[in-house]
Amino acid sequence: MRNFTFILMVLFASVSFAQNAPVNFEADGFGADWTWTVFENETNPALEIIDNPDASGINTSVKVAKFTALQAGAAWAGVESAHGDTDLGPFVLDETNSIVKIMVWKSVISDVGIKLVANSGWAQVELKVANTRVNEWEELTFDFSSYPNPPESEGQYDQIVIFPDFNLDGREQDNVAYFDNITFNPAEAIADEPATAAPTPPAREAANVLSVFSNAYTDVAGTEFNPGWGQSTVVSTVEIEGNQTLKYANLNYQGTQFASALDVSGMEKLHVDMWTADATAVNIFAISTGPVETAYALPITAGQWVSYDIPLSEFEGVDLADVIQFKFDGGDGTPSIYLDNLYFYKLPTSVSIMENNEFLVYPNPVKSGTPVQLSALVRQVDVFDISGKLIQSATNTSFVETGRLNRGVYMMRIHAEKGKIQINKLIVK
Repeated sequence: MRNFTFILMVLFASVSFAQNAPVNFEADGFGADWTWTVFENETNPALEIIDNPDASGINTSVKVAKFTALQAGAAWAGVESAHGDTDLGPFVLDETNSIVKIMVWKSVISDVGIKLVANSGWAQVELKVANTRVNEWEELTFDFSSYPNPPESEGQYDQIVIFPDFNLDGREQDNVAYFDNITFNPAEAIADEPATAAPTPPAREAANVLSVFSNAYTDVAGTEFNPGWGQSTVVSTVEIEGNQTLKYANLNYQGTQFASALDVSGMEKLHVDMWTADATAVNIFAISTGPVETAYALPITAGQWVSYDIPLSEFEGVDLADVIQFKFDGGDGTPSIYLDNLYFYKLPTSVSIMENNEFLVYPNPVKSGTPVQLSALVRQVDVFDISGKLIQSATNTSFVETGRLNRGVYMMRIHAEKGKIQINKLIVK
């Protein structure tokens, strides 16, 4: 009887949690007495539960969580609850709880990530949303409605992982982030158009950016955003909170024609921000002379701005020294999408995460076939499996190929200058 009573308590707690009882860190609420573990944050300073430092805005809670993202920590430094914390689960996602909201207070603009993990360790990649305000509370929304539940053999979700300052550009200092009031909600009606402007891009040196459409940077001249390709799309430029934004209504496909070919062979990624209420599939194509075109599918989160940073290696076959056009298509139907901040960029070659010359390794976890980037050129990188067997080596490189790596956990040994050696865990998914 005692065990049966305990099971009922766990199930009752998980139902309450899934039906919007907030993780609010209050003494009589959820979260304050959970076991939270910080990871990939150099010395891993503990998560703190503190008095709300700013109760003047939308968050009047007494207690909040404080996470210090160290300058020397990994871009994906975060904190996770313990498997089996009674208040968290186990639970499954359904129409009653798939919209996750969290309040954040940050001094910088960067992604916030949330990931759900099953009791077996099974998980999908985290969802990321950037805050748009600094030094005030803001509520971010994460749409998990298309996020799969674990296979039956893997159990159910019973752990939440939070990345308060997911910052692939590297931090210029320690960043303190506060978060609070994590809720699981039913889906809401989505407005037809965005109420807020796209996130403001980070400041970058002009030599590291080639911008096509953005208020933040100087755009290349002469771009035709509505060439006559026989499309049904209606193109316009609308102003949202003072920010010029591209609108594609009735989208079947839409081209962008550059005045002359762009040489982006020295860049690393293509950035784009997109908002849609009704698209279910959107592809972006980079096109070089031929034409040679390669599509990249943009994961959809309806009703909010989503920022995409696409490695240029995804546009396989396209001559990156001769990019002449973009193309978007909307899959089935004729949705409307809003676009902003279309630009190519690279990270500074001299990014240093610590005075002792440790290097940022990203992305990690990584999809097999996607190169792992290092923040600077190193003498040699060795990759070992968990048994210690050497799998591959590369010299004089700033990236690691993963095409020959199966799903699993590996160790990377990075040989830098002056005999410095750094060891990193690499997760291939």
